[in-house]
Amino acid sequence: MQSADDLLKLDNQLCFALVTAARNVVAVYRPILEPLGLTHPQYLVMLALWETSPLALGELAADLAMEPATLSPLVKRLETQGLVTRGRRAGDERVLEIGLTDEGRVLRSRALRVPEQVMAAVGMTVDEVTTLRDGLAPFAGRRSR
Repeated sequence: MQSADDLLKLDNQLCFALVTAARNVVAVYRPILEPLGLTHPQYLVMLALWETSPLALGELAADLAMEPATLSPLVKRLETQGLVTRGRRAGDERVLEIGLTDEGRVLRSRALRVPEQVMAAVGMTVDEVTTLRDGLAPFAGRRSR
């Protein structure tokens, strides 16, 4: 059993492990996503849009657990790259809708190998990644699958 002093050691802190892991995960993805011309946050946007497109900016922000003001510049860069469109929703001009371009749809086929490349880079199987992801669900604000 750990003492109260042991519980305050940096290496025993869940928050430190999560922050360090998050930073390192992004570093693992960087060289894998580079050939696709995407940053990690841009990849997350594309993943959401590959599942459902178009999406309102607010819906996309909620799916990604981001603020719309933070997401907006990411979407603008993806539009400049020719991967997404931004436009007002036909039935409600107040809603900014984000959709995929043909080039954005084609990029999905190039991204299909990203998960296996990430697993290879960290030496984990699909089952191990799934277990880790599901274990983080209480901290990610999502239920396990």
